[in-house]
Amino acid sequence: MKRITIGNSALTASEISLGCMRMADLSKEDANKVINTALENGIDFFDHADIYGGGKSEEVFADAIDMNATIREKMILQSKCGIRQGFFDFSKEHIISSVEGSLKRLKTDYLDTLLLHRPDTLFEPEEVAAAFTELEKSGKVRHFGVSNQNPGQIELLKKYVDQELIANQLQFSIMHTGMIDTGFNVNMTIDPSLDRDGGILEYSRLNNMTIQAWSPFQYGFFEGVFLDNDKFPELNNTIDKIAADKGVTNSAIAVAWIQRHPASFQTVVGTMNPGRIADIAKASDVTLSREEWYEIYRAAGNQLP
Repeated sequence: MKRITIGNSALTASEISLGCMRMADLSKEDANKVINTALENGIDFFDHADIYGGGKSEEVFADAIDMNATIREKMILQSKCGIRQGFFDFSKEHIISSVEGSLKRLKTDYLDTLLLHRPDTLFEPEEVAAAFTELEKSGKVRHFGVSNQNPGQIELLKKYVDQELIANQLQFSIMHTGMIDTGFNVNMTIDPSLDRDGGILEYSRLNNMTIQAWSPFQYGFFEGVFLDNDKFPELNNTIDKIAADKGVTNSAIAVAWIQRHPASFQTVVGTMNPGRIADIAKASDVTLSREEWYEIYRAAGNQLP
């Protein structure tokens, strides 16, 4: 498994992360197998959020491995906060209480990374700064970042916080390519030319901020997966052909397509199937050629100008 440095930090991690949103539904035994399969295949970065399973996903994770200091040092734990029932909340009080809850559920003394989960338009950056400083000084959070934010929102936050923002979690996949479509269609008047995120890809590269790609197999907004989907015959035929040539599964190719980009994405995969985790991990050994990468992009229905 290839390793990357997360943003401007000393934190190095697997280029593929396991998203634990669905872990709440697993038994202790099944969750243990999922986690250990990930570790055995070089995936040591685990992505959580306080809302996943209403907090149960974090509890199941810790219980499954009988969390202790020895195993804790073998993994990197990230959690997110800010989404509440019907509203967003970046208040100092909520950020700190959320972290306290995650630490208790995960049975650990610290988070490697904390992300603000979805933008809160009512946030006061001074409150976030105060929360980050308190969490850092107490040793409860070592690194900080954001999720689903554009460059302007990040710059506003950076004006107030003392900590480096090392990551931004954004939806990106073969079938969700807005952040690269605009770059192909500069100065054009067609829909793919619309800049919907403020040039977040280029901003992230200029500021060495790691993009964590979520929903790498989804199309639309949780409409379903595009792999093995009859709606996308040309795309699946292309992916399957390349997968056969590389000796890996179509899931591995979908992740390898993301990892081929020089922005050094970290892909977050959410499967709770140990076999799929092992298959997906092989993406780290696959390097697509330019021709193969663009062939997949075009097969997804995109036209190059």
